[in-house]
Amino acid sequence: MITAGIDAGAATTKVLLLRDREILGYRIGGTAFDFLTAARTMFDELLASCDTGREEVGKVYATGYGRNSISFADTSISEITAHTRGVSFLFPEVQGIIDVGGQDSKVIVVEEGRVADFLMNDKCAAGTGKFLEYTAKALEVPITDLGGLALASSHPADITSMCTVFAESEVISLRARGVTKEDIAAGLITSVAQRVVVMAKRMGLKERIAFVGGVAKNAGMKAALEKELGVTLYVPFEPQITGALGAAIAARGNV
Repeated sequence: MITAGIDAGAATTKVLLLRDREILGYRIGGTAFDFLTAARTMFDELLASCDTGREEVGKVYATGYGRNSISFADTSISEITAHTRGVSFLFPEVQGIIDVGGQDSKVIVVEEGRVADFLMNDKCAAGTGKFLEYTAKALEVPITDLGGLALASSHPADITSMCTVFAESEVISLRARGVTKEDIAAGLITSVAQRVVVMAKRMGLKERIAFVGGVAKNAGMKAALEKELGVTLYVPFEPQITGALGAAIAARGNV
């Protein structure tokens, strides 16, 4: 039986098809202003690319910020539950999850594949991809280049403000003083990593930690988190799909 998971995130939408324990395919794209249209478009494209008819899909489960907008889904589950199920499917031994997305960051404690506790930052851009996106613009570099620049730094700049607006001003000031882009990028990433690590330590995460979400694609962020935590993080082959995967797994259990 084929099931589908849809993770309707604030910044990106992820759609995945699962047959038993096999991922048939997935799509990742921008959400824009319409959760439903983004999800439906990507779902239809995914079905076509997998040569699968809608009638072959048993259940569709939605998760993410816009999950209640996905009217063609059978039901929805929380992001915390979805990511835990998806990560545990890929890494059964994991005991904790760090999920840094575009609009929020989450730390989840996992026990035997289930949520034991969690902490979420969704009230402030600090510690999220949005902070990096805004400050990268101030640095005048693509967000995709920020991690590589940070890894090339030998003296990370000291970013004192975690307010996005003030941090942008701080970046401009550092540039005016002749600080290199590499050192500023490293400072920005370190500041976000330290914010996330405070959450992780508060939840007692010590080992077997997975790193997921769009920011997990940033090699500089991964390195910064590993340095601050003193562990090697588990990162999925595609760190943005764990929510959609978890939703599809949940749907499979209720077919």
